[in-house]
Amino acid sequence: MNLRYTDSSKADVELAFAWYEKQRRGLGFEFLGCVENGLNSILETPEKYQVKYSNFRGCVIRRFPFSIFYTMK
Repeated sequence: MNLRYTDSSKADVELAFAWYEKQRRGLGFEFLGCVENGLNSILETPEKYQVKYSNFRGCVIRRFPFSIFYTMK
């Protein structure tokens, strides 16, 4: 499975990273680590996550109110 990111998804992650870093130094990097764990989980078993809308599946990020939405081709 190949990953492709939309421009808006990149912007969302950058904004969230900056916001968490303002809350506490290092928290943004913890957020990125949790996003990376979610992406790795999706890559390992993409069928694991439920379809949330149309053909989009959603992986909730641990510890943060953030989800990764994706489709499989």
